[in-house]
Amino acid sequence: MLADGTRVRLLWALRDRELSVSELADEVGKAAPSVSQHLAKLRMARLVRTRREGTTIYYTVENEHVRQLVVDAVHNAEHASPGVPAHHASDAGLRALHEGLAGGA
Repeated sequence: MLADGTRVRLLWALRDRELSVSELADEVGKAAPSVSQHLAKLRMARLVRTRREGTTIYYTVENEHVRQLVVDAVHNAEHASPGVPAHHASDAGLRALHEGLAGGA
């Protein structure tokens, strides 16, 4: 499920909030029908859950384990890129460590 960039971006958008399909489509820059198809797969894999309010369906990550999986996957991918990972940018010690590693490489 995490091999598709759109699904990762959807899960990332949902990690700390719930959003509707149209809000998610705007967030990831994809058409709503495409987002709906990705969400259906994520729902079948039990990575997201839904809540209906009137005619609107809201999505969120299934549980804390899924949220942490997504955060860890994105943070790990940031470490594979050159430079200081975005999640370390505000931590002076970690930023200095990464800058030191980049300078020594």
